[in-house]
Amino acid sequence: MTAQRIKKVVIVGGGTAGWMAAASISRLIGRDLDITLVESDEIGTVGVGEATIPTFFALHQLLKINEAEFLSEVQGTIKLGISFESWKNKGEDYIHAFGYTGKSCWAAGFQHFWLKGKALGFSEEYSHYSPELMAAKANKFGLLKQNSLNYAYHIDASLYAKFLRRMAEESGVIRKEGKIVKVDQASDGDIQSVVLDSGLKIDGDLFIDCSGFSALLIDKTLGVEYEDWSHWLPCDSAIAVQTASVSSPIPYTRSIARDCGWQWRIPLQSRVGNGLVFSSQYMSDDEATQFLLNNVEGETLTTPRVIKFRTGQRKTQWSKNCVALGLAGGFLEPLESTSIHLIQRGIIRLMQMFPLTGITDADRDEFNRQMSDEYNFIRDFIIMHYHVTERSDTAFWRQCKTMDIPESLDHRLRLFKQSGRVFQGEGDVFGENSWTQVMLGQGLMPEQYHPIVDMMSDAELERFLKTNKAMVDQVVGQLPTHQQFLNQYCPAKPL
Repeated sequence: MTAQRIKKVVIVGGGTAGWMAAASISRLIGRDLDITLVESDEIGTVGVGEATIPTFFALHQLLKINEAEFLSEVQGTIKLGISFESWKNKGEDYIHAFGYTGKSCWAAGFQHFWLKGKALGFSEEYSHYSPELMAAKANKFGLLKQNSLNYAYHIDASLYAKFLRRMAEESGVIRKEGKIVKVDQASDGDIQSVVLDSGLKIDGDLFIDCSGFSALLIDKTLGVEYEDWSHWLPCDSAIAVQTASVSSPIPYTRSIARDCGWQWRIPLQSRVGNGLVFSSQYMSDDEATQFLLNNVEGETLTTPRVIKFRTGQRKTQWSKNCVALGLAGGFLEPLESTSIHLIQRGIIRLMQMFPLTGITDADRDEFNRQMSDEYNFIRDFIIMHYHVTERSDTAFWRQCKTMDIPESLDHRLRLFKQSGRVFQGEGDVFGENSWTQVMLGQGLMPEQYHPIVDMMSDAELERFLKTNKAMVDQVVGQLPTHQQFLNQYCPAKPL
């Protein structure tokens, strides 16, 4: 145990991770803390994480952020899910939507009732029982008093960092401009201070590493090893570019499978975020850049940026008196928009275990266990998209289809295939419906359904399914278009 009381917190790096940590800690638990954030205008941020998932609400609610004001400032749009295009087979699409599909019972998820109805010939497509999914297809969204939809956002990451910075500085966070040229450590290995190129030395008791892929503190100073997952997730590169909008924004993210990876399209109010995630084993940077530029809509607003990465996580994300957040702690490609979620979860866990009276091994170990478990769940969920596919048209997809997978994922897939069962693990951000939608969408069909379904007569089951579908139609029928909602609720502020 480090007996030293925590009085000074130093955050290394800005961007989404740094300013989210600064705003959260200062506003929620920082009354007696001296918080300094160090960043350099000369060092850019990755800043392409523009899509979120519904857990994003948790921290915003704690911070009492006004939703309409926030969306206006970050050029935000609504996200009801992700459209996966050509992932199962070329030309076959499905949507992984938020919320729930149909009504479940205590013993079995809705998919079991749907499976029997499908066998009897009166189930509609599984997607027809999800209000979020059908609203996404209809390009609709609204805030309803009853039967409200589960949703997240598309945001401009750089504008979001500015939004958070203002909140943090209003709460007393001090920003120091400059590059870190030296890190001082105590005899026990703890970090004591960072020294800037100006010569300024900044002392701290607790350091938060938000320095991105460079991992200045957790890696270059403390030498924490990295657990590499590239044998399961072979993509190691991305190209990002912004384009002008050519149509009204849709309320979902597009993920389009390509020959050597996948392409994202994220609609904001003022522009569209585009990118290509790919494996350099099968495509060069120049080829990928040209391919992306050939497959975007609208005028390009930025120069394409190449981003190199290695999927995995730090073996410990809290080491000594340093906590790593964001890219410094690990990276999972943004296929399911989990990057900001993992930052947020790390911040909330740190605040729950904040070592005000001194760092203990027990807190540190529990933080690391929870973060590692969550990374592992998300890792498996992303691997599933690549592995459970019928595509074999390129060497990339043949590699993904035939590769060995983690035992934890293999168990989930076998369980669903053999019995239709899905169970959400403790700490898994993705619920039963998410796993079910993706497994069905990728072509994995259960061999049987739960026997409780047979407690219904065929006529009762048919009425049950029709009632579920009618409820979805009723909800979607009440909604305005997505554009009408944005115009009325949160029109973007001029840039």
